[in-house]
Amino acid sequence: MEEGAGEVRYAVQGSQALITIDRPRARNALSHAVVQALMEALGRAEADAAARVVVLTGAGEKVFCAGGDLGQMGEGGFLATHDGRRAYAALLARVQGCRKPTVARVNGHALAGGLGLMLACDLAVAVETAEFGTPEIDVGLFPMMMMALLQRHVGRKRTLEMVMTGERLPAREALALGMLNRVVPAAELDAAVGALATKLAGKSQAVLALGKRAFFTAEDLPLPAALEFLASQLSLNVMAEDAAEGITAFLEKRPPKWNDR
Repeated sequence: MEEGAGEVRYAVQGSQALITIDRPRARNALSHAVVQALMEALGRAEADAAARVVVLTGAGEKVFCAGGDLGQMGEGGFLATHDGRRAYAALLARVQGCRKPTVARVNGHALAGGLGLMLACDLAVAVETAEFGTPEIDVGLFPMMMMALLQRHVGRKRTLEMVMTGERLPAREALALGMLNRVVPAAELDAAVGALATKLAGKSQAVLALGKRAFFTAEDLPLPAALEFLASQLSLNVMAEDAAEGITAFLEKRPPKWNDR
């Protein structure tokens, strides 16, 4: 059943919590209200026992998310708008830090802050007609916050070219650069997202959450510190109930029965 008033919808479909930005006339732009509603929807998905995977998408068939709502940039004065920008940064951190695996269902163009939102998801599946870019420079702005994610997905030269020129990339090129996991025809989008979500839903939720935290923490550590940290996380991992169950199931040649602990 789908719920949610206004511009962000929430629905559980099988094991998926589907969160949809529903502003197609505004190119699914991130207004202050949408950013707050997305934060609330993520919290709801984490608390929802029926949801094992979070899928984030946009309404319609043209745009996943076009980024920030430029019409709201000056509302409320300088300090209020600064807090609004910080709220977007908090949203990126919230998506990346979600305890459950996240998949971006990229139904159309992902631009500016919308590209950052897609990159914050663990995995991304896009339609082959989608385009990806940071056009902020064309209106005298620089993609400051989402750039932190872009430079972690793409090499320095390509990242600088994207943010300095504002040019858009086709889906296949974004795939080659590591921004996407799959590119499919529009008619195959739901099947591709569903297949990926089903694989994730079949894993131990506890181990996935532990592994995600370890991945992102280690990403920003020097190699010796990363290896030492990851050794400690493996020690935690092997003490989990699901690790014992997984090893026992392997030895007994049967599917594991996860308790998510």
